[in-house]
Amino acid sequence: MGYEKRLAKAFIHAPVLPLHSNSRIAIISDCHRGKGDSNDNFLKNQHLYFAALCHYFDNGYTYIELGDGDELWENRRMNEIREIHSNVFWMFELLHKQKRMYMLYGNHDMVKKSNKLSLNFPCYEGLILKDCRTSHYFYLTHGHQADTLNSVFWKLSRFLVRYLWKPLEQFGVLDPTSAAKNYAIQNRTEKRLEQWGREQQVTIIAGHTHRSVLDPAHPNYINTGSCVHPRCITCVEIANNSLFLVKWSMETRADASLYVARTVLCGPLPLSEFPTPAD
Repeated sequence: MGYEKRLAKAFIHAPVLPLHSNSRIAIISDCHRGKGDSNDNFLKNQHLYFAALCHYFDNGYTYIELGDGDELWENRRMNEIREIHSNVFWMFELLHKQKRMYMLYGNHDMVKKSNKLSLNFPCYEGLILKDCRTSHYFYLTHGHQADTLNSVFWKLSRFLVRYLWKPLEQFGVLDPTSAAKNYAIQNRTEKRLEQWGREQQVTIIAGHTHRSVLDPAHPNYINTGSCVHPRCITCVEIANNSLFLVKWSMETRADASLYVARTVLCGPLPLSEFPTPAD
């Protein structure tokens, strides 16, 4: 099965979330929450992420996690991740009770597909946002479907990460099969995702490559970035009928006190400027 069919398959039974004029949505990908050890890449940005999550909860946003939320290649037990990052899962429960959360799985948490982890909320491969006033569609998925090694051969990749690259990471050796760390794989994956969106005349919003993208010149492809950048997390927001690419980072005031800052990197871009499928 080619990547085009793998991507199309992700949306066959995907839930459709309507967009209204007052819709507020935050889309975050690639948190890679671990169990609190030296391999837990989420730890360095956990406070930024939690501050962002609280902001979105308090301001009425629907939270969409776009895959690889939990690092289940390096770690076997979900309960260890849940215990270490209990504040995050507490917020998830609050969002879920208010029907303001959608969870998608990626290649690193593919096991969520079987729904055997007692997450208390369902996980999907794809999600469709439909503007109720127009014919605009936004197709959300993790994006690993465009990366053969991390989709078709994900179990082999998991084996290599768990038993080879995870120990070597302690010595600074990067995983060459990762779309986030191998520029050739990263570029190829992004080109495939953009091409699929262009052929379907929709906008696809993905993660996986960890490289944030919101470019008016390329309206068929958007990427949220990740939560494991060295000094920030990035995400995509939908509010006021527009799209924003946002960065959350730790900044310093004049009195040397620290605070968590939200910075708009791109936007607002009106939803109406994105592709509309042909009838």
